[in-house]
Amino acid sequence: MQDAQNPWDLKGHAVLVTGGARGIGRVIATRFLASGADVVVCGRTEPESVPEAAGRVAGFVAADLREADQAATAVRAAADRLGRLDVLVNNAGGSPAADAATMSPRFFDRVLALNLHAAFYTAQAANTVMQEHGGGCIVNIGSISGQDPSPGTAAYSVAKAGLLMMTKALALEWGPTVRVNHVTVGQVATAGMADWYASDVESGAAVLSRLDRTIPARRMATPDDVASACLYLASPLAGYVSGADLAVTGGGEFPARFTATLPPERRP
Repeated sequence: MQDAQNPWDLKGHAVLVTGGARGIGRVIATRFLASGADVVVCGRTEPESVPEAAGRVAGFVAADLREADQAATAVRAAADRLGRLDVLVNNAGGSPAADAATMSPRFFDRVLALNLHAAFYTAQAANTVMQEHGGGCIVNIGSISGQDPSPGTAAYSVAKAGLLMMTKALALEWGPTVRVNHVTVGQVATAGMADWYASDVESGAAVLSRLDRTIPARRMATPDDVASACLYLASPLAGYVSGADLAVTGGGEFPARFTATLPPERRP
């Protein structure tokens, strides 16, 4: 069980990471494994490989979390496999860019279903298990888009804004037994982010190098930065933290009104 001398030792903790087989979710799952936790990851299709670290291998549960019954079944399956459920990381999400003026109702609904509805269904099922077992914590992975939208992200931004308010509402209702927190993730340097910014005239990598200069920390986040925030919120160091929003944004971004006043050679 928990090492009283090391709050980062999560041995004996049972963790479910949605979308945990790839991308940022995979790094989150790997960090929990390295910290001694038992981990199950969830996705719609079985991956070629699952996260592993320190001789520990994650389990996998297949489910479409946009369906409430499948979300409940996945949570119960993870709890049965692990013997309990202490931590849920609601990481699954994402959306391609879409023009708000022309996006279809089906597209809008699907983005909300993946980024908001699925997180609620999974959290609701996890709360039932955690209340039965005497406690736990839920970490919802949000986005800076939920507070500061960009062109092409209307549906995604709406969903992520809802996720933040959902976090606060669930923390209010489910405490003190279950803690619920939110991580606002800023720009993360991933292959997917580079693809997002790539164009016919410039590579995504070149754009990312300029984006570093728009962030007070002078670098984009790494998936490991996000994983560290999740480990903190799941650890006893955050035992009194619930309904909180932890910003992993490197200080945000310099506002356009500031950069517009700089001479061209100093602009990001």
